[in-house]
Amino acid sequence: MSSLNELEDMEKLRGLSWMVALSQGLGITMVILMGVWLNTYMGGFAWDGSGKEFNLHPLCMICGMVFLYGEAALVYRVFRQTEKLKAKIIHASLLLLAFIAIVVGLVAVFQFHHKMHITNMYSLHSWFGMITVLLFCLQFLLGFLSFLLPGARPSIRSFYLPLHQFFGGGILTLAVISVISGINEKLFFKYKGTGYSKLPASAVIANVCGLVTIGFVLTILYIIQKKEWQRKPASAEEEESLAIHFQPISGHGTDTE
Repeated sequence: MSSLNELEDMEKLRGLSWMVALSQGLGITMVILMGVWLNTYMGGFAWDGSGKEFNLHPLCMICGMVFLYGEAALVYRVFRQTEKLKAKIIHASLLLLAFIAIVVGLVAVFQFHHKMHITNMYSLHSWFGMITVLLFCLQFLLGFLSFLLPGARPSIRSFYLPLHQFFGGGILTLAVISVISGINEKLFFKYKGTGYSKLPASAVIANVCGLVTIGFVLTILYIIQKKEWQRKPASAEEEESLAIHFQPISGHGTDTE
């Protein structure tokens, strides 16, 4: 019976491997398409307040809010056998990289608007995007305080974990909506009155990038919601080691995420 259960677990994990591989292919393709679109058809990149600096905004946002955030969401599915604390550090490190990319992207767009005397936060895309960023920052902060900061009470972790998981998927969904609306807005500005309906090569690449982004996010959401692929609860020994790790600072508590 034990060997039969092991075979069933292997079959389930084989499906996980294929889905993770698919997500990585879509994610890398998404970033490449965005980079090619901006570099080839939108003028490239610079840090001079021009449209080239603005191009850093969509690239950084899709790398941070979508790709790196999606990668962070996969950590507890991919590193199933890794120690819980190490998995937490990998998860937090990816989120930190995402945060840095987001900050660079926001600075780029605000500097461009300032130099070109363009009003900030005037479109639905900008409102939606800023709400998504603020939720990401709040999620990052609360996650650190609840799951990584020594001294957090187990009861707080247990209470916040379902909310953390829910908003994780929700923020990723909001991020893809922000990306799609941003791509569409940029195309309308670029081809306003000049034949967007003729579908030039730039529009084709941008539209395909949008579709791949949706595919990437849907794949991530499918992986993280599938119960059979969730990481098994930490063993008593692992929980004890985490408690010992936190003991010098907090004096009590275990990690129940």
